Amino acid sequence: MEQFVAPQFIDVEDKIIGPITTRQFVMIIIGGIICFVAQKLLDTISFAIVSLLVVMAIILFGFIKINGRNFYDFAKSWMEVLRRPRVRVWYKQVSLAEVISQRKKENQPVVQTDFTPSRKTLLSKHLSELSLIVDTGGRYKG
Repeated sequence: MEQFVAPQFIDVEDKIIGPITTRQFVMIIIGGIICFVAQKLLDTISFAIVSLLVVMAIILFGFIKINGRNFYDFAKSWMEVLRRPRVRVWYKQVSLAEVISQRKKENQPVVQTDFTPSRKTLLSKHLSELSLIVDTGGRYKG
């Protein structure tokens, strides 16, 4: 049977220039183009503000990691949680009168049940035997 080498470290991006990855390099190039266009089109103060915002965005989205994840992944997850939370809890208190009226609507007989469980006394040897069954994972049959 042939043996194949399984790829490892697939979550590590390729580095092209020192510690800079391809994604970071492309972000720096795009940021440089934006700053160049801003310098040609805007006055000095507007250019400084735009350049500062672009540099901060490049540093934030290109180099900052939160919990081992890139910032844009973190921001995407954060926005998704804000838009629609995954846990939805519904607390509806239903009275007995509502249950009875619903059953009457469905033409089902109303059955009054006592919800108190019957109490059966167990001897201590039964309890120790049950704990032994649980501890052995069901191998001990008693």
